[in-house]
Amino acid sequence: MIKAIYNITTGNPGRLKKAVLYTMLSNLINIVPFCLCIEVVNMLFHAFDGTGATLDTFRLWSMIAVMFLYMLIMTWGEKKAYNASFRDAYDISAEGRIALAEHLRKLPLGYLYKRDPGELSSMMITDFAMIEQGMSHQVPRMIGATVMPILAFIGMLFVDWRMALAMFIALPLSFLVLSVFSGMQKHLGETQIKAKINASSRMEEYLQGIRVIKAYNMLGTKFVRLRKAFDELKRVNIRSEALIGPVVMLSVTLLRMGLTLMILMGAYLLTGGTLSVPVFVMFLIVGSRVFDPVTLALINLAEFRYYSIAGERIISLLREKEMPGTKEAPLQGDICFRNVSFSYHEKRVLNNINVTMRQGTLTALVGPSGSGKSTLMKLCARFYDPQEGQVLFGNQDISELNAEKYMQRISMVFQDVYLFQDTIRNNIRFGKRNATDSEIIEAAKKTQCHDFIMRLPNGYDTMVGEGGCTLSGGEKQRISIARAILKDAPVILLDEATASLDPENEVKIQSAINSLIQGRTVIVIAHRLKTISQADNIIVFDKGEIVEQGTHESLLASKGQYAHLWDIQEKANHWKITEE
Repeated sequence: MIKAIYNITTGNPGRLKKAVLYTMLSNLINIVPFCLCIEVVNMLFHAFDGTGATLDTFRLWSMIAVMFLYMLIMTWGEKKAYNASFRDAYDISAEGRIALAEHLRKLPLGYLYKRDPGELSSMMITDFAMIEQGMSHQVPRMIGATVMPILAFIGMLFVDWRMALAMFIALPLSFLVLSVFSGMQKHLGETQIKAKINASSRMEEYLQGIRVIKAYNMLGTKFVRLRKAFDELKRVNIRSEALIGPVVMLSVTLLRMGLTLMILMGAYLLTGGTLSVPVFVMFLIVGSRVFDPVTLALINLAEFRYYSIAGERIISLLREKEMPGTKEAPLQGDICFRNVSFSYHEKRVLNNINVTMRQGTLTALVGPSGSGKSTLMKLCARFYDPQEGQVLFGNQDISELNAEKYMQRISMVFQDVYLFQDTIRNNIRFGKRNATDSEIIEAAKKTQCHDFIMRLPNGYDTMVGEGGCTLSGGEKQRISIARAILKDAPVILLDEATASLDPENEVKIQSAINSLIQGRTVIVIAHRLKTISQADNIIVFDKGEIVEQGTHESLLASKGQYAHLWDIQEKANHWKITEE
C-alpha cells in the first residue's frame, strides 16, 4: 500500500499529509455523535429497565442540544478535510502536468519520436485524471479506513475483549484475500491501460488520416485497426470486471461476517448474563460505523491499484534522463562533425562523417532520399546525440552544452510547418517571447506576409486553427520564417522550405529566406539543386556517407554523383504529359 500511495502521488506522498490528517480528524470528530447516542441509549435503558429509576430529562435534552451544536464542529471538520483532499489534489495534479510537460521539453526529441503519441497524451490527460481522483478520494479514505478500525479495535478491547475479537476476527482474512489476488489485479490493470492507450492512438490516427480514409473508402468496418482496438478494449474491460469483481465481493462478504459473528457472540454472552444490553448496543453502533468506510475502501481497492499503475507510468517517464550538458553555448562558431556515426535502432544511417560547416557560410546537403541528410541536420539541432564521434559548435562538444542555451543559437524552418492554435501575433512571437509589436510587424514585412495578415478579419490578432489549418501552405511557411527572423539566431537550419509550394509562393518564400540567412551560418537540405547553386559548400550524401563535396562548379566538373543528380533534374524540367 505504501508503494501504491507513492505512485499515486507521483513520488510526493508528503504532500498529502494535510489531507490525510484532516480526513482522519474528520472521521474522529464524526464518531462523537455515535458515542453520545450510546450514552442516550444507556440513559433510556436504565430508566425503563424495571428498577424504578427515573429518566433525567434535563441531561437527555442537554445531550440532544450538544449534538445539534456539535454539527457545527462536524461541518468545520468536513470542510477542512474536503479542502485539504480536493483542492490540494487538484493543485498537485495541475503542477504535475506542468512539470511533466517541462520534463518532456527537456528530453531528446528522438526519445519522443520513439513513443506512441497516444501514450504521451494519455499520460498527460487520463493518467493525471486518475491520480487526481486517487489523491482526492482514494488515498485519504484508504488510510482513514485502515487507521479507524485499528483505533476502534484497541478502544473496544477495553470495553469487552470477546466482542472486539468477534467483530474484527474476519478483517485480516478479508485483506488477505485481496493481497493474494493483488498480482492478478496489477496485471489486469496494466493490460487495461495498454488497451486504452492503443484505442486512443488508433482514434488519433483515424482523425489525422481521415482524408486518406475517405479517399480510399476505408470507412466503417473497413478501418480494421480502429475496430480491433475498440474490440480489444471492450474485451479487456469485461475480463477485468469479471475477474476482479467476485474477488472484491468475497472480501466484502468476509468483512461483513465480523458483524454477524459479533451479533452471535453478543447473543451468547447476553443469554449467559456476562454482557449487558447497553454494551451490546454500543458494539452494534460502533460496528456499523467502522465497517462502512472499510467496506467502501475494499470495493475501491481494485481502482486504487489501477490508479497506482497510472502513477507508476508517470514516475517512470519523469525518471527518463534529460539531455545532459551544463556548459554555456558559444555565441557563434563552426559546426564540425568528427567521426560521427548514428543508427536508428539497429539500422545505421550515418557512417563515420567528418565535415566542417563554416561560420557565416551557406552549406547545402543533397543526395537521394534516405541518404542521411535529415539525420545530419537533426544532429546539428541536437534532436539526438550521436552514438559515435562528436558534433562540435565553436570547438565545444554540443553534448556538453546546456541544451536550452544551445537551442537559443539555432533557428529551424521545416518543410512541414506547425502553427499553434493561437493568434498570428503570438505564433510569430514564439521566436522571441519579449518581442514588441513593431518587431513582429517588421519580421512579417521581411517575409512578405504583412499584407496578407492585414487582409484577415482581425489582422495580427486573427486566430490560427490547430496546426495552421486555416492558412495556406505558403502563408504558414512565411509565418514560420518570420518567427525564425524574430529569433535572430546565428545558425539557421532549413529543411527544403520551398519544395511543395507553387511558383508564386516559392518566389516570395525564397525572398524571405534571403532576408533570414544574411550574415548567418546556414545549413539547408535541398532537392531542387538550382536553389543552392550559389552555396559555399555542397555536401553530397549517399547511403549514409559523404561521397563528395565542393562548390557547384567544381562538383559538375568532377562528373560524380552531384553531376548525375543535376543531369536528371535538367531532364525532368523538360518533362511533360503527352497523349502517347
